[in-house]
Order: sequence, then C-alpha cells, then structure tokens
Amino acid sequence: MTESRIKRLATTLMDATTDKDPLVQEQIYNALCYLGESEPEEILNSCDEYLRQHDKLAYPHRVIILKAMETVVKNNIALLDKSTAKVVIFLASNEMTKSKEVIRDWQQAASNVLVAVGQRFINKVMEEVLTKFQPGILPHYFVMQTFANLSVSNVFGMVPFLNSILGTMLPMLGMAKQDHMKSVFCYALQHFSESIQEYLANLDKAPDPTVRKDTFSNEIFSAYEVLFNNWLQHREAKLRLAVVEAMGPMSYLMPSEKLEEQLPKLIPGILALYKKHTEAFYISKSLCQILEASVNIGSRSLDVQLDSLLGTLHPQICAPADPSVPLTVKNHTEVLRCFTVLACSFPDRVLAFLLPKLESSNERTRVGTLLIMRQIINSAPSQMEIKKPFILSSMRLPLQDSNNKVKRAVVQVISAMAHHGYLEQPGGEAMMEFLVRQCALPSDAQPKKQPLDADDLTSDSVQSISVNTLFLLSTTVDRMNNVLWPYLLEFVTPIQFTNALTPLCKSLMYLAMKKQEEGENASLIRYDLNANLPSPYALTTRLLVVSSQPYVGDCRGAAALRLLNVLHYSIHPALDQLWSKKVPLLVEHIEENTEKSLSQKEWEEKLLLFLQETLAAVSDNTWICHFVTEMCRQLNSYNGFPLEKNFLYKCIGTMLGACTSKDLVQKQLQELLETARYHEEAEREGLASCFGICAINHLEETLAKLEDFVRSDVFKKSVGLFSIFKDRSDNEVEKIKSTLILCYGYVAVYAPKELVLSRIEADILKNIFQYFNTKDLTLKLCLIRSICMISQAIYNGVKCGDFIFSRKAELVAQMVEFIKAEPLEAMRTPVRQRAMITCTYLVILEPHLSDPDRTELIDSCLASVLALPPLELVKERDENGGDALHKEMLYGDTISALKDLLKSLLQRNLTPHGLQDMFAHLGPWIKSNKEHERQRAVEVSAALLDFYLSKLNVSTVIPFYNLGVLIALFSPRCSDSLASVRQHAVDCVYCLLYIQLCYEGFARDHRDEMVEGLKALKKGLEEPDFTVLFHTCNNIAMVIGKRVPPDQLMSLLLAMFEGLADPDKNCSRAATVMINSLLKERGGVLQEKVPDIMSIIHSKLEEVDEEHIRKAAQQTVYILASQHKSVVVSSLLGSSLPFDSHTCTMWRSLATEPTLTSQILEQLLEKVNRDVPYKESKCFLLGSGSERIATPLPLAATCALYEIMSAPESGAAVLGLYPPLFVTLLLRVSCTVGVQLPKNLQSRERRSSSHGPAPRSLHPCSCAVETLKVMLARGGSEEVARAVGSAGGWELMATPERHHDGITVLAGAMARHAGPRLPLIVKNLIPTLSSVFESQRITTTAFFAELLNSNVVNDLLLLETMMDNVTGRQKDACILVRMLALRGLGNIACGSPEKVRKHGAKLLASMVNGMDDKDDPHNLVALEAMSSLSKLLDHVEERDIQSMLLHIAIRIRPFFDSEQSDLRQSSILLFGNLTKFSECNCEVFFEQILNGLVTLLLHLQDPKPEVVKACKFALRMCGPNMGCEGLCDMFLNHLREDRSLHYGEFMNNVCKHLMQSYPEMLNRLILTNLFYFKSNWVDIRAAAPMFIGFLVLHVDEDHCQQVDLDQLISALNLLLKDPVPAVRVKVAETLGRLVRIL
Repeated sequence: MTESRIKRLATTLMDATTDKDPLVQEQIYNALCYLGESEPEEILNSCDEYLRQHDKLAYPHRVIILKAMETVVKNNIALLDKSTAKVVIFLASNEMTKSKEVIRDWQQAASNVLVAVGQRFINKVMEEVLTKFQPGILPHYFVMQTFANLSVSNVFGMVPFLNSILGTMLPMLGMAKQDHMKSVFCYALQHFSESIQEYLANLDKAPDPTVRKDTFSNEIFSAYEVLFNNWLQHREAKLRLAVVEAMGPMSYLMPSEKLEEQLPKLIPGILALYKKHTEAFYISKSLCQILEASVNIGSRSLDVQLDSLLGTLHPQICAPADPSVPLTVKNHTEVLRCFTVLACSFPDRVLAFLLPKLESSNERTRVGTLLIMRQIINSAPSQMEIKKPFILSSMRLPLQDSNNKVKRAVVQVISAMAHHGYLEQPGGEAMMEFLVRQCALPSDAQPKKQPLDADDLTSDSVQSISVNTLFLLSTTVDRMNNVLWPYLLEFVTPIQFTNALTPLCKSLMYLAMKKQEEGENASLIRYDLNANLPSPYALTTRLLVVSSQPYVGDCRGAAALRLLNVLHYSIHPALDQLWSKKVPLLVEHIEENTEKSLSQKEWEEKLLLFLQETLAAVSDNTWICHFVTEMCRQLNSYNGFPLEKNFLYKCIGTMLGACTSKDLVQKQLQELLETARYHEEAEREGLASCFGICAINHLEETLAKLEDFVRSDVFKKSVGLFSIFKDRSDNEVEKIKSTLILCYGYVAVYAPKELVLSRIEADILKNIFQYFNTKDLTLKLCLIRSICMISQAIYNGVKCGDFIFSRKAELVAQMVEFIKAEPLEAMRTPVRQRAMITCTYLVILEPHLSDPDRTELIDSCLASVLALPPLELVKERDENGGDALHKEMLYGDTISALKDLLKSLLQRNLTPHGLQDMFAHLGPWIKSNKEHERQRAVEVSAALLDFYLSKLNVSTVIPFYNLGVLIALFSPRCSDSLASVRQHAVDCVYCLLYIQLCYEGFARDHRDEMVEGLKALKKGLEEPDFTVLFHTCNNIAMVIGKRVPPDQLMSLLLAMFEGLADPDKNCSRAATVMINSLLKERGGVLQEKVPDIMSIIHSKLEEVDEEHIRKAAQQTVYILASQHKSVVVSSLLGSSLPFDSHTCTMWRSLATEPTLTSQILEQLLEKVNRDVPYKESKCFLLGSGSERIATPLPLAATCALYEIMSAPESGAAVLGLYPPLFVTLLLRVSCTVGVQLPKNLQSRERRSSSHGPAPRSLHPCSCAVETLKVMLARGGSEEVARAVGSAGGWELMATPERHHDGITVLAGAMARHAGPRLPLIVKNLIPTLSSVFESQRITTTAFFAELLNSNVVNDLLLLETMMDNVTGRQKDACILVRMLALRGLGNIACGSPEKVRKHGAKLLASMVNGMDDKDDPHNLVALEAMSSLSKLLDHVEERDIQSMLLHIAIRIRPFFDSEQSDLRQSSILLFGNLTKFSECNCEVFFEQILNGLVTLLLHLQDPKPEVVKACKFALRMCGPNMGCEGLCDMFLNHLREDRSLHYGEFMNNVCKHLMQSYPEMLNRLILTNLFYFKSNWVDIRAAAPMFIGFLVLHVDEDHCQQVDLDQLISALNLLLKDPVPAVRVKVAETLGRLVRIL
C-alpha cells in the first residue's frame, strides 16, 4: 500500500511537469529529488514506469524527470542495488536512443543518467550501451558522447574498454556522413586520448599496470588518418575545430615513427586553419600539444617546418588580446607556449626570425615581438645565456620608439632582462636610461578613458609601469645593485628627468642604505671610478631646490630630502650630526601637512635656515664658493620652473650672504643682473629676494652694484657696463626698472636697520623717485611695493618720532594719484590695495599729514573702493571661474587694506572730534541707496569703532557730544535689507555705547549687562523675517534708551525721525519701532515734547500707508476705545469684509489693557451667539439641493475676535473668558464646516486676493478654526494649538468627512495640556448633545469621547456625568454619533481603568448591543464595538464577561476573513484579548482557539501589515492556553512586534510542536487549510499548502492514518493548476513531503 502511495505521489508530481513556469518546474524537480532521498529505488522505479507508460510525453517534461533521476542516482549511488541499476540503465539507454534524430536536451539528460550510474556500475552500463554500438552500424550520436563522458568521469573503469571500442569505432569513421556524427567521433577521440594519458600517468593506482601507450597507438593513428586526411578539410568550421581539438591529445599516443612521418603534412595542415578560423585558441592549443609531442620524440622534421611555424604564430601574438573575450587571452598564452617549445629547441633560428621584426614599421608587429622576447627570456634562460649581447644590441631601435604600447612592452622586456642578468652586460646602461626616461614622462592633464583593449594607452600608464619596474628592480633583484648604484645618480641633476625624481630618489635611497649596511658609508660615491657623476654641490643644489615644492611629482620633497640625508657623508663629512637631526624634522613637517595646509613661506624659511646651518657646519669658504658657483650655473636649467627658480635665487642670496669674498659677491651679483629673465614675474621677485638676503651681510656691495646698474646705459639701450641689455625692447626695459625698484625695497627690508635708515633718502629713494611718472602696470606695482617695504623698514627700525620722513607727504600724494587713476567701473589690478597698504605705513611716520592732504586721502580711498560695482555683478560678467575667485580675493584684500588705512589715520586723532570727522566722510556712503555701498561702508564703520574702543584711554571724564547723532546713524541700519549690514550695525551701536561708558568713567574692560545683550540679539538679525527684525530692533532701542544720557535723548529722537525718510524701507520701519520703544522707555522725561511727537506721528500716518506710521497711531485708537467702546466696536464691525490692514491694526490696538479688552470680547461673543450661524439657500441648478450661506454679523464678529486675540496683550482678557470663548468658537467651527460665503463677499474676497495677498482667508470655517487656534495660543494653551497642528488636526476639522477626527485630536490635546479648563467647558457643552444641529451633536460627542480617553475627567469628577450623557447617544439617529459614543465608552478603559470594574456590566452590554446594531450597513458600529471591547477587557470583572465570552467569540469569528482589513484587525485583536478570560471555560474556549489557529497562522501572510500585527498579538495571547510550552515560547519570541518573521522557517517549527503535542489534530488542521486553497489572497493560498507540507513533515507514523490522502492529493492536484506560479511552487514542494505519511 505504501509503495503504491509513493508511486501515486511521484505520478502526481510527474504529471505536473507540464507546468510552463520555470520555478514550478524547478520545485517539481526538487520534490522528486526529496522523494528520492527517502526511497531512492522506489522513486527510480516509479520514474522508469512513468516514462515507459507515457511514451507520448513531450521531451521537455521527460527532461525534468531524467534530471531528477540523475540527482537521485548521484546522491544514492552507494545504496543502489544491481537490479535497480539495470532498470535505470535500460531506461536511460532507451530514452537516449529512442529518437534517431538528435534532440539535445532530452538525450543529454538520459546520457547524464548513464554517466552517473557508470560511476559504480561501469560494467553494467557498458554492457547495455555496447548493445547500441554494433560493428558496421553507425551508432547513435549520444552513445559516442556517453562513452566520451564516461572516459572522463571514470578513467580507471573505462580505459580497459577503450581498445575494443576503438577497434569497433575505426571502421565507422568512414561511414559517418553527417557533420554532427563526425564531431562526436572527434569529441570521443579527444577524451579517450586524454583519459589514456591520465591512466598512463597514474599507473601506480591503476587496476591494470601493464597497460602501455602502444596498446592504443595503432588505433589512434588509424583514426588520425581519417581525421586528418578526410575531415580536416571539411567546409564546416565547427567540425574542423573538433578535429583539431582531438588531434592535439592524439598526437601524444601516435607511434613515434608515424608522428615523425606525418609532421611535414600535419603542421602545415594545422597552420592553414588559422586563415579559416577567427577563433584560434583551439588551433593553438592543439598545435602546442603536437609540438610538445614532436619534441618529446626528438623529431627532426620540425627543423624544416620552423619558418612556416614562426611566420604563422608571430601574427597571432601581434594581434592584441581582448580581455573581454577570454578565448583571445587563452590563445595568446598557448601561442607563447609554442614559442617557448621552439626557442628551447631552435634558439638561433627563433632569434634570427624575431630580432629583425623589432625594426618593423608596424606598431603591432613591434609590440608582439617584444612580448615574445620577454617570454623567451623568462622561459628559455639556459638557451639564451650566450645570446645576451646579441639580444641587447638588437634592442637599440626599440629604445628610440615613441609609441606608448611599444614603450610599455620594452619596459616589460627590461624587467625580464634584469632578472636574468642581461643588464650587467655592456649595453645594459642604455636599457636603464630608457627606463628612467619613461619614469620622467609628463602626466596627461586629462587622461582619456581607456577602452578595454587599451589601444589608446596614455603616457601616464607607461610612466606608472616604469616607476613600479624601477622600484622593483632596485629592491627585489639583488644582482641589479651594482648596475644601478651609483649609475642612477647621473639622472638626478639633468632637468629633463625632473618628473622621474621621486622614483629615482626612492630607489637611490634604498640602494645607498643597502651599501651602508654592507659597510661602504665612506666610499658611497667613488668619483675616481665614475667621472660622469654629478658633484656634491650639484646634487645638494638640485635636491634642495626640488624640495621647495615638496608635493609636486608624487611628493618628491620627502624623497629628495631622505636621499640627501643618506648622502651626507659624500656631500661633506662635517654634515653628519646636523643633517641626521634636521632632515628628519623637515620630512616630518612635509608628512604632517598637505599641499593645501602647508605654508609655502614658512616651508621655504625652514629650508633656507637649514641651508644656513649647513654652511655654518661646513665653515669652509672655498667649499661655499664652489657651492654658490654651482647654484648660479644651475639657474638657467630652471627656466620654465618659476617657483623652483625663485627659491634658487633665495638660496643664492643666502650663499652670497655667507660668502666672505666680496669680489665673488660682486661678480655673482653682476652675473645675476646680466642673465635674469626680467619678463617673468617670479624671476623678478626671486632676483630681488636674492639681493635683499645678500644685503643682510653685504649692504655696501649690494647698494654699490645697484647704483652701478642705475647709472649704466641699460635703460638707454647704449653699450656700457651692462652691454648685454643693448637689444632689449622698451617693454622689457620697464620690467628691468621694476626689478631694480623691487631690489631696493627688499634691501630696505632685509638689511640691518641701523645701517639702512641713513641710506633710505640719500641712496634708495633718490633712485626710485625718477620712475614714478609711468603707466606701466608692473612698474607701478613694483614702485608701490618698494615704497611700502621702505615704510615698513623705517617703522620697524626706529621708535616713533625719532625719524622725520621728509618726503612722506610727497609719497602719499603719489599713492593717491595712483588710486585715483584706477577705473571705478571695475577692479582689474591690485593697485588700490597695494597703494592703501603703503599709505597705512606712511601715515604712521612723522610728520603729520596736513588736513587737506588727509581729507584728499580719505575721500579718494573711499570713492575708489566703496563705489566699485558689487562682486556678484563682476562674477556674472566674468564666466571664467578661476578669474572670478581671484577677483573675490582681490575685493576682500582691498576692503581690508581700506580698513587698515582708516584705522591708521584715526589713531592719529583718537577723540570724539576725530571720530566725528571720520564719519563725516563715511556718512553719505552709510545712507547710500546702493546696497553694496552701504554694506562696505557699515563694515568699515564697525571695524573703525571697534578699533577706536580698543585704543581708547580716557584720563578725564568728558562728554561724548555726538553719541546721539552716531547712534541714529547706525541703529536704523539694524533692519537693513542686507543681513551683513544689520549685523555690522549692531556692532557699531555696541561699540558706541561702550565708548560712552568709557567717557563716563568706566574702565575699558568693564562689561555692562544691558549692552552685552546686544550680542545675543544679533542672531535675530540673520534671517530677513520682518517680525523678528523689528522685535530685535525694539530690544536694541530698549538698550539704547536705558544707556543714552538725558542730554542726548532729544537729539537722538530728532535724528531718528529724519531716518523715516531713509531710502531703505526696512530702515525707515526700524526707525519707527525704535522711536516707539524709546518713547515707552523714556517718554516720562519728555512730557513737554509729547504733543510735538504725536503731531509728527499723525502727519506721517496721513502721508503714507506704512506699518510704522500705523504703529504710531495705535495709542490714539486705544484712548478712543476706552471712552466709547460700543461705538468703536459697532463702527469697526461695520467695516467692509474682509478687513483691510488699517482696520486690523485698529482692532489689535484694542488689546492693550485687559479690562477694556474683556469688555470688548464679551460684546463680540454675544454677537456671534445671537444670530444663526448660516441660512439655507436653494441652488439654481435643478436637483442639486441647497447650500448653507454664512450670516454676516457672526462672521464679522469672528474675524474681529481673531484680530484682537492675535495681539499678545490680549492674553489676560482671553484667560478670564477662556471657557465661553472656547465653547463658542468650537461650536462656531462645527456649524461652519461646509458653509459658504455670501455671494457679495465671495466676489469681494476674490478682488482682494487679486490686488494683493489678503491678511487671511475669509472662508467661514477657516476663519473660525484660525480664531480658535489664536484663542488657544493667547489663552496660555500654546501646547494645545501646537499639538493639534503637528497632528494635522486643524486641517481635519475643516474637512466635512474628517471633522470628528480633528475634534478628537483637539480634545486629546486639551486633556493633556489644559485639564483645569475642562469642567466649565464640559458644563457648557452638555446641552449641545441634544442640539438640533447634527454637526454640533457630532462635535460634542467626539469631544467627550476623546476626553474619556484621559484620566483627567476622573480627576475632575466628570466621569459619571459624561458617561451617562454619552451612553444616551447610543440611540441617536446619526450612525457617526452612535459610533463615537461607543468609542467614548471604550476609551474609559484607557482614561479611567479603575472605574471600568464598577460599570463593567453596563459597558459590556453597550458593546454587545453595538456589535448587534442592525442599522450598520458598513459595520462601522460593529468595528468600533470590537475595538472598544478589546480595550475594556483588561479591566472588567471576570464574572461580567464569562456569560458573554462564547457569544462574543462566535460573533467575531466570521470577521477574521472579512474583505475589510480593519474588521479583520479588530476582530483578531479582540480574540487575542478574550483569551485572558478562558481559564474558567478552558475546554470550551480551547476549542475556539483551535478553530481559529489555522486562520491566525495563515493571516501572518495577510497583505495588510496591521492585520499581521494583530495576528502576532492574538497568537502570543493564545500561546499560554494551548498547553504546549514550546509553541508558547515560539509565539512569544518570534512574534514580537519589532521582529521580522521568516515565515517558512517559523511555520516549520510551529508544525513540529503541533505534531508533537496534538498529533490527533492533523486531519482537522489539514481540512481547515484546504478551505484556504480558494482564498482571494495569493500569499495565503501559497501558505496553506506549505502549512500542510510542514505538518506531514513532522507527524509520527502512528498518526498518519487519520489523513484522507486521496482528498488531500486531489485538492493539491487542483491547486497545482493555480494561475500564480508562487502557489504552484508551494504545492509541488508539499507533494514531495507527502512521502512522510504514505
């Protein structure tokens, strides 16, 4: 019986192989394999029987069954008995040969079965298959393929059969007419030959060690003749390749004499195939095998074939291999192996063939030849040993090749040569020089993307390969040490090898350290043996100079310094101690920084100090003279390297300074002046630096040489001392002048101050003044810089006042002329900036400037800088990004220079008068109507005031008479349209107030709390939010009001009123804010002036409709309202809706005084409540019903309430009227949902919005919501308003469908944040539960329902009252009210759980009635009843629930599979909660759990996440009641809400526990699952069969009988036709598992 069931199950699965989905087919295959693991022989027999009985089954489906059989055989080969093996062999043999046509998938699958069985039963397989292999009859294609595959998979078992197979096969070769048969014969011969070779190679393990090669030689040769003579010439390319693949392995087995005899035909025949096939790998592989076989027998015929072999193979290498096509790469490897074989046998002829190819004009030929040379050098070292000189000499031409790919190949050859001792031969140095040249290749600025074949090889990649090769040769090839050292030093100094310096230095350092380890420190560099090496001076100069740009060329600075340190003994023996200490510190400095963070100036100073210390350590004038001569000699080498050359000039200056020979100094200075390239800026700077540094120790000689230069005819183009300049152009003469002037400036800065001061006017300025009349920019800038350096030198060299600079005014005037000559429309040069810096130093010097000169200087500088166009405009004009960045830096530097100049001028007159004088110049710019001018002026002002304060030293208390005027100048700027102006304006006020405090006698470090508060206010000025700005301005004014002296107050106010006309509207507004603030703060002392002030404000209000004017009028409105409040209110209510801004301002002014405000609010509430909220109006369209139109008076009163309560001052009044305001506005919101504006107001609102944005919406509901919102905020319930807003409650309230949800949000927020307000609110709301307006009943019920969710109603003794009133709503005509009433009653469980027990019966009755509500078409009431009951269950008495428990469980069960996800969720949650009460009715309720268990487990795959969450909860709750500890633990651990669930694994474990604890439930569980086979949800349909599969996987054999297997298999069979593949996959999986219960 069991066997028939297994067979039936297998049959069911095999029937399903017709499924077209690949995943289902895969699962059917897996299921069959699973069955096979259990009963391998039974399944194999079933498959055999099925395939025999279903002879017409299409082959794709047979393939699935055959693949399963192959897997079962492979996995259970050791267990199979002979009879089963025979059955399988016979079936597979028949399946394989049933069709005479080749049907590859089917017959291949059958063949694979035979090969799998052949692993153990080779004799049985051969016995069967040989019956299909009869002499004289052409066998089936797959018979031969099976033989071939068996020979590979079971070598020892198959080789003994091969002799007889070959004997039978050979006559058949001639019978094969079809290409595919010929191919399979070739395939078989190839694998037979490979198997025989493997057998012979492992004779020690073979069953028959007597087998020899000659056992098969004759048969193989006979087959070879057919293949070579007949089939190799076939027109079909695939067949030719199959023949070639076979002949390679066959050649090893052919008789030696036959192979020798065939070679003259065989090799040409193979070579000829290269022309016929684009894919050459198989040809090359076979050829290589044939060549190896030929060499093995010592063939003499190869000699004759060599030329054609080389001529054919060489182009194969020359064609580049494509890495994306693996066979081309493999072909290259095989061809190179061929060359290795040939080179080992015929070295002379191979080289004679290859080396001339290096001179080919074809790039690919040259590259290919070099690749072969590398192969030969590496793989045939003994044969090439005596050929080394010949090979080296032949490389001369490739060394000159400019092609990048050839270069790379040459580098690879050089690497191979190095490893095999070639480079130690004569000619090796040329190879090394080539390698270094490649290291020095320039990097491409933008390297091209390299394609896969790398045809466009860049110099970057050649350089990279060369650098790596050089380093590897230096560090890993010991024999290269003497080749490379000291030879590589020759490449350090030539400029053309600059790019190679880093790898050179690294290699040389490694080599030198190796030499030192070997004890050669003293004789590291043997100049007596190496005449071409650079001198110690040349090496030091070169390495020091390139270190000045340490990050260029892959961080060459560190490499150069390390090499220098290693060579210290060879440079000079005295440097050991100094350099070993200093060089590592320099290297560490490089490594601690980056290119961006390193200060170039600081770095160069470190190097120059290192040079000075080196000279001091050597202390040998002759050595120093040689050194400086070498430095000068190298200068011209650095043309094109301006930064390095500039540094070299500084080194020369340092060397000359240390040189004691004055003649040499003058000679070298003369030479420098003659040879300098004056047209290059870096060179001019470098030469000037050199002169300056030299002047430190040789001032007289330096000045004398410059004097000679000035007096020479160099500038007149006539022959003289400097005759070398006679051919210079006018432009270059200007550059020479520029350099001369710079030299004087640097000499003044560097030379000893005690010596140079006396020479400034007499010698230096005398020679500079004659060049001021120039238009050349370079000369102009050099003049300015030089004067600046001279001024700095004077300032730093003497105490203030000791030196009278008689030509100061003249120089200042000249700088002013330079500044005024600059164009105002743009800043193109740094002339302004440099001239102002120069003036900054000049004005410090004595004597003082005259007032006219001072005024001219200030005005010229301000006009030249502040009036420049804004930087953004310059950037827009200039599209060049780099130039724009330069301009931005130039602008910033120029502003800084202006600040420093004005500070320098202010320093000379640090008094209120001096300050007033400075701001007399700046004032017009501060008030400019151009933003960029104001921004710069206020920024400069802030810097000046800060400077004034920092320098102020008050000895006597004096009045700061102009404080008021200056504060009025800056304080309105605190609300300027530009944020930067606002920030700087606060800084100005801050400084002014502290200056006042200093003049009042406070110490400069005194900190005033009020004034310090200004800093905190700056943050409020960052964003252009008017409210924040003016609030901050008000606070600033309060600080000013408290700190301005009484005598300054009126002047401050009058100046402030002038500020109302400021062109910047923001500043005008700020002035009004500050005026009002000042009046509040200090108005008491201005009693006599108040009428005048009020008159000014009133006139401004009439003139302009501006905010600050309205603010000034608010006090008047307040006075009127306090006298005639009813008239004012009525009048304002009569204003047109929507209220304009003037009216709104007037309403808000009524909030000033709480008592008055309360009275006005009460009047407005009365007007809201007195009239009906809306009127019904029939629509014009027929059948469209009526619409609700808002009544005007309550609408206007609501708007007025909003305006008054939006004023912060109304807070106290709102607090006093909180309950009536809240209730009135809440009901107003309720009554205006969906209410429209009257037609006349609709059109008016549209007009208002079209003319400009209205203050806010006039829509009745939006207006009511906004008013309620502002009432809460003003009534101290900001948290309520914020909470409702963040939850989206306000928007919900205004939506008719979600209004009650918005009210719920509001009630929750009130309960949390405004509890004490609730008693009066509830009292006022209770009557509206019976309101005629349904909307008010809904609103109040929703509000109460949510309040019951909070314990606050219990604390306030409101619970019973509210519960009774809500319970009364259960019979309301409105479904929504009934639903909300149930929600409220359920919420008591959360709000007042301790009261649920008291009212439990009443509450439960309400919930059960709700579930049975008849007028509930969409189950809304039932849903709410279930949700609420779930909440109540935790708190009711058990006796109250027991009587209803079963009724509820049965009532909610149908909802588990409801189409509505919320019903599924609520019913499942409730079911989980009911389990808490199951103890008394344990058995009864356990039955309900079992009824629902399958449903709950399956709905873990529910499409809705919330239902899945509910199922997890319910199962966790059911777990403890199921009497199975393992199941309970699983539910608790795996079904946590925060944990993701691996459903398949989980269900597997669940079923394991179920079958251990409740095995008798198997049939019941399966039947319940069968119900879900028809579920609408795909995932549940898939889960149900999987559930069954896991159940049967874990059930004991004793309980298998209870399953109706026929019914189950029938249902699964039906489900196997499901349209969704995922379902069918699970069914197939389960069918495989049914083997457990058979």
